[in-house]
Amino acid sequence: MTGTQYDGPLLWVVIFGLALGSFGLRFLFLGVVGNRPMPEWVLRHLRYTAVAVLPGLVAPMVVWPAATGGEPEPVRLTAILATLVTGLVTKNMTLSIIAGAVVLGLGLALT
Repeated sequence: MTGTQYDGPLLWVVIFGLALGSFGLRFLFLGVVGNRPMPEWVLRHLRYTAVAVLPGLVAPMVVWPAATGGEPEPVRLTAILATLVTGLVTKNMTLSIIAGAVVLGLGLALT
């Protein structure tokens, strides 16, 4: 939506709606469930939430990066491969992120 500015009542309706939705999700888990024990199957599924959400956020930026106009780039694909291999070998998220960042930085500097 290039060239469109949102202001006035529509902007405030959207902000208020997002605030209510965010509060509602947090209240559901903290206010309603609170101190009650959750079933084991719910806890097992909640453990995988970050593992499922993070790749969903990162994958489009790797496969269709805005920096290249949406075209896949070998440097970025190599960086994600380095990140995945480092993660599988070391089981260390921080080291995996650093490995991917180093490969991306070196690849972009050399091209």
